[in-house]
Amino acid sequence: MFTRRGAISAAAALLLLGEAATAHAQAQSAAEQVAPRARGYSVPRTPWGDPDLNGIWPSIDMVRVPVQRAPQYGTRLFMTAEEHAAVEKREQEQIARMAAEGAGGATGAPGHWVEWGKSQLQTSLLVDPVDGRTPPLTPAGQARTAAAPKGTLFGAQLDSPEDFSMWERCISRGALGSTLPVLYNSGIDITQGPGVVAIRYEMVHDIRIIPLGGPGGHPHLSSWIRQYMGDARGHFEGDTLVVETTNFTEKIGVGLSGGGTPNSFAMRLTERFTRVSKDTIRYEATVTDPNTWTAPWTVAFPLTRMPDYGMFEYACHEGNHGLPNALSGSRAEERTRN
Repeated sequence: MFTRRGAISAAAALLLLGEAATAHAQAQSAAEQVAPRARGYSVPRTPWGDPDLNGIWPSIDMVRVPVQRAPQYGTRLFMTAEEHAAVEKREQEQIARMAAEGAGGATGAPGHWVEWGKSQLQTSLLVDPVDGRTPPLTPAGQARTAAAPKGTLFGAQLDSPEDFSMWERCISRGALGSTLPVLYNSGIDITQGPGVVAIRYEMVHDIRIIPLGGPGGHPHLSSWIRQYMGDARGHFEGDTLVVETTNFTEKIGVGLSGGGTPNSFAMRLTERFTRVSKDTIRYEATVTDPNTWTAPWTVAFPLTRMPDYGMFEYACHEGNHGLPNALSGSRAEERTRN
């Protein structure tokens, strides 16, 4: 029997679907602006017929673009020429300082490690919402953020390895945190085979093995099984590789190198890889996590193919003196206070 309550529920569901479709169309339009398809470009195919995404596609060229947009740019995806000239001047001064002093002070990388990339007009990696800012956190998201390990970057009390981020512990940066551009080791190596795609990340050397197929072809793991990089399943929509990832832990932040706000178990990460020219992939990633943010949000930016890029060894565990040194330093500080 179709009741009035059922009609209201159906209308609400349709409204939510409509809002989601509108948000996706808005994000897709913005993504196409930050990495448009080259005129007349036809995506090459693998021997088995899939769009060819093979190669090394570092995110180096986007290192200077912040994840979230500075308020002065409003809803603009791009700077004016005058704004860009002012930013370029400040960035060149910063590059000179890092070359002389190192990339991150006492705990950061030496200056010669920095892969600074090209100067960009894009005002933020985040393209939806239109203001380039993440939506407000839910109360649960705020509580999870407050309880997350602060590590060495925020002057927190360091009593055990669990007070450090998963990145500082050389464990993982998460799926999105491994793709967002950082100052060094930003290599992303895509290798395809029939029915499968592998993505290898230079920093921490995480590798995602992504089975391909249509809906129901490769069901996700049981919700009881949680993984740092999540459980990924992919399929092609025309020239675009779409990767849906679920089954995340709550232990890694959804930001640069796995920092920032930790997601909840409910998070779904939807990534789209579209080759738009010989040496460019348009990358889009939408984070949907109603237990953490009040609305989905999307980042989009180009990845540039660099055939000569070296995927260097990231021997983090073998040489990770940071944890014991930081812990012993905290104990030394306590002794001076006492």
